Amino acid sequence: MTLRPLSSFADFELAAAWLQRKENYQWLDFGSSRQGITPTLLRIMVQREANFLRLYTSDADDTPIGIVALSNIDRNMRTGTFWIVAGDQSFRSRGRGRIAASRFLALAFRDLGLHTVNTWIVEHNVSRRGAEQLGFRFIGRQRQCHFIDGQPYDRLLFDLLASELREIDYAGRPALRGPPDTLATAQVPAPPRP
Repeated sequence: MTLRPLSSFADFELAAAWLQRKENYQWLDFGSSRQGITPTLLRIMVQREANFLRLYTSDADDTPIGIVALSNIDRNMRTGTFWIVAGDQSFRSRGRGRIAASRFLALAFRDLGLHTVNTWIVEHNVSRRGAEQLGFRFIGRQRQCHFIDGQPYDRLLFDLLASELREIDYAGRPALRGPPDTLATAQVPAPPRP
């Protein structure tokens, strides 16, 4: 798996198509253009310092299967807001998004010098488990502020300090701290017997 910038017209078209699907955009909030993410808007987003976006690819080749991003980056306060979309449905629920998120966050903390990253998750979205596995901590709730099909839902708020990131490898085990391309795994001792 690699993380790579959106660069070609095809990259922007593909990512915009993913973000225009109801199954994806219903969990996100891009303001008044919530359903209108276009290739042009994505091109503008990647040019702004407040955004940092990467496609993540399959293991077999360089085919993009999803997008990981930070929005609202504040370099003075060293913060940003994380979001992720699995674009290729055949790779969902296989842990690829979690691995991509882990590598992306390690990259963001290291290369952008961020100290903390926040995210929010609609209350019944299954991605909460993945965020918690990466080390995100629940910090609060915005009540009934997110509407899906006319129904109000709460947003669960999370944050993650750079020192708390749990890097994940392909076996789902914590990875050793080091360069993002290192696939070594930590030796986890067996729990003591009762």
